[in-house]
Amino acid sequence: MNKEYLSIAIIDDNNENVTLFKNILNKIKIGVKIQVFQSIDKILDYLNSGEVLIPEIMFINFNVFERKILDETRNHGKFDNLVTALYSEKLSESEIEDFFVNGGNIFIRKPDNEVALKKVLSDVITVNWQYHTSGLNKDNFILKIL
Repeated sequence: MNKEYLSIAIIDDNNENVTLFKNILNKIKIGVKIQVFQSIDKILDYLNSGEVLIPEIMFINFNVFERKILDETRNHGKFDNLVTALYSEKLSESEIEDFFVNGGNIFIRKPDNEVALKKVLSDVITVNWQYHTSGLNKDNFILKIL
């Protein structure tokens, strides 16, 4: 993990969500480098294009989520430190469980206001950072924020 900043990818086709996430993440005390992708295919093309900066955490809007992102990132060693966070305003328990069973790490029920979202994202970044720096096994890392 880079000690100067946390590399983050946002996968979302909604520009309002992207702007909101970027504004909040740039205000968190940990330095971040943010990359934005409009679709799962675009981030997979990027990740498989050779020597690239692999994010430590991906925030994926459920509206663009495809299971193949979990399949591809869980089956390659170069993605061992990649944490996958899915967010949605509403999702059924079975959809959340399916995400975790297939290798997802974090589910966030997206709050409807910026203050609450800032707290949630700050908590996710902090827990993720602590998990990585303590040397714990990421394969056992799951977090659900409702």
